[in-house]
Amino acid sequence: MSKHFELLQELEREQSRRSESIPAPVFPHEELIAGSSDQSRWATDEALRLVQQIFLQKTQDPPRVVVFAGVDHRSGCSQISASVAEVLAKHSTEPVCLVEANFRSPALPEMFGTTNHHGLADALRRKEPISSFVKPLSQDKLWLLSSGKLADDSPELFSSSNFAGRITQLRQQFDFVVIDAPPLTHYSDAVAIAKHTDGLVLVLEANSTRKEAATAITQTLRSADIPILGAVLNKRTFPIPEQLYRRI
Repeated sequence: MSKHFELLQELEREQSRRSESIPAPVFPHEELIAGSSDQSRWATDEALRLVQQIFLQKTQDPPRVVVFAGVDHRSGCSQISASVAEVLAKHSTEPVCLVEANFRSPALPEMFGTTNHHGLADALRRKEPISSFVKPLSQDKLWLLSSGKLADDSPELFSSSNFAGRITQLRQQFDFVVIDAPPLTHYSDAVAIAKHTDGLVLVLEANSTRKEAATAITQTLRSADIPILGAVLNKRTFPIPEQLYRRI
């Protein structure tokens, strides 16, 4: 708990610096998260907020392995997942793993400029240690478990006993594990994945995700006894500069 408390304090100091308009480090793919500087700043602030509210809860056993899943396609879930993992790795004293579990449309390797070779799908079919399948990224303490070599039946691997074992290995090797999953309205993958984690964060797209769809997904997750740790309204637009928006 002590190292997580120190991480929380560091994040609070960073948020204070950002609110005072002191420039903060730019994440490698930040320009992919939003089309304007105001929105990019909001995405980074949102990642800081998520880390504080989800991973650093002041409880005896805060979440460490968390799934991020969009309600619909094109919700920006992969970008949010990557941004949260970067924040965790930037401030954590222990390694953080970002997992590409979106076998439908993997995006993380291209986002970070690395290969998709030898990843999660391969780990679920083979017996080597999980350390054989993760790859380091340019940011210190941040690792990526890409989707790996995919086949038509790859999503079925999430229901295998091997998947639960691999999640256990990731939990043992990394301080935090952030999992990017496919959209919930189209596939059952995220539900199968989240059953072996500490919970799920919903990613909704502003002005696009229908309330009815989000309500139905929430009921599905609760029926499956999957904790909903939070929700992100992504791709918000700001008709006025973010600095002024915050004062309203």
